[in-house]
Amino acid sequence: MTFSYDKLWKLIIDKKMNKTQLRDCAGITSSTLSRLSKNETVSMEALGRICKILECDICDIVEYVTEKEVVKNVR
Repeated sequence: MTFSYDKLWKLIIDKKMNKTQLRDCAGITSSTLSRLSKNETVSMEALGRICKILECDICDIVEYVTEKEVVKNVR
């Protein structure tokens, strides 16, 4: 199971925010931010906090990527 947080990074750029500001405003840990940066899984609580701060829905920040898409993008 693979997730992509590319939408999150685009959204924070649009909102003129950086990752450190996101971490501080959402009250998430540095390790959670690191996991997001590596497209690893994080808790729904952390995603909920991010959605609250950015005033968005979860589909605006995370996307499920199938294994086929991952392999295709690697090539």
